[in-house]
Amino acid sequence: MRATEAFERWYAEAHPRLLASLVLVARDRGVAEDVAAEACARCLDRWERRGAPDDPSAWTYRVAINDLRRRWRRSARHDELVARLVPPAPLEVDDPAIELWRAVAALPERARLAVALRYLAGLTEPQVAEVMGIAVGTVGATLTKARARLADELRAVGLAGVDGGDGRG
Repeated sequence: MRATEAFERWYAEAHPRLLASLVLVARDRGVAEDVAAEACARCLDRWERRGAPDDPSAWTYRVAINDLRRRWRRSARHDELVARLVPPAPLEVDDPAIELWRAVAALPERARLAVALRYLAGLTEPQVAEVMGIAVGTVGATLTKARARLADELRAVGLAGVDGGDGRG
């Protein structure tokens, strides 16, 4: 199989999750689309020149997140971008999931990024750690705190049956 065929198969499966994760993290669909396109183009270039990365998804997320961070550092609009939320999929106003996305959007940047990579992108905790450049234990602690905060926020808006993800209610 040619490198481009293997890339195309990977891309078809990975790109939707990458884009959804980046929309949540960037809070701007246009920026997320640009970053995802750039990261995938760089992955294809690497794939053709040196072969597939050991873990193409983790490699691409790392490239995308680094690009996004560079954009934020250069942009005077960073605070405006952080304040906005564009859900990864259209939601009805009365849909309880809108409260979840609002709560996720209110998380601190590191927690929001970890949640997006773990639960939207479907990366494992070691992959999330690699993408974020932090220890696996830090990922676990960040996700635990994020789940607890999300549970508190969702309970506060009246969504019953929500727990912090640790089974303790």
